Amino acid sequence: MKLTYFQGRSPNFGDELNATMWHHLLPQSFFDEDPSTLFVGIGSVIQHNYPRSARKVVVGSGYGGYTALPDISDGTWDFRFVRGPRTASALGLDPRQAITDAAVLLRATPLPPPAKAIGTAFIPHYESIERGDWRAACDLAGIHFIDPTESPDQVIAQLRGADLVIAEAMHGAIVADAMRTPWIGVKTMHHVHRFKWYDWTDSLAIPYRPRPLLPSNGREAWAVATGRSGSGPGVRAVFENPAGRPVNWACRHLAARSLQSLARVDPHLSADSEIERATDRALSRVEAMVRDYGDKAWST
Repeated sequence: MKLTYFQGRSPNFGDELNATMWHHLLPQSFFDEDPSTLFVGIGSVIQHNYPRSARKVVVGSGYGGYTALPDISDGTWDFRFVRGPRTASALGLDPRQAITDAAVLLRATPLPPPAKAIGTAFIPHYESIERGDWRAACDLAGIHFIDPTESPDQVIAQLRGADLVIAEAMHGAIVADAMRTPWIGVKTMHHVHRFKWYDWTDSLAIPYRPRPLLPSNGREAWAVATGRSGSGPGVRAVFENPAGRPVNWACRHLAARSLQSLARVDPHLSADSEIERATDRALSRVEAMVRDYGDKAWST
């Protein structure tokens, strides 16, 4: 069975959890490079462009709307559980398949110790690292910046050590919630990323209220205004030359004030009973999958 997850030009914390978490939960010999069976885990990776002949074993993934819906009637899909009720509804699955995002299973693995002196932290979407200026905005705001392109252990330690996490990165919120760190979700720059947030929060009965966050530079302001990425050569040329510096300066300071305001609103946190029930249900589905695929020897 081949471990399959999204891998972009830069590492992304939520996706990279696949490369570490599953090795604590599954037998040592569970994964190989045989593409005839694909293990589809953490991420919005239920999509239509997998090889038709491959068997797809879905363990806590979600549909994100980034591709067309897959045809799951062809007999090659094995759904153990999915991220939330909106994924289940979109695919026509039994609602009982909607447990929560697979990253909740971090609660059943060894964890790095909490980082010290974090206080309030902000974790942007990984795309905002290239486009935005969030480290500088956090410095101005007196808020700890968490880089979502760092290793999973580094990010988890900071999420565990924070008093409050402001999250543009959805898995920043998911892992904070799993670690019982209060969090505030901000409205993502692009509407395409929003479906998955409600999918996950619905799974844990969280009354989700995303908060607006002002852009950190001219490129992000342009992206918000136009609905585009803000990464093209034209917009880069405008805002990365001296003429764009006043706009960038103003945006950076306004973003810092926006972060400070967010740190004062009531945060989210799922109920203890919800997170414990979801963890137990997800673990049971993983254990059943291991039995069904013929290897009962758990790694230590």
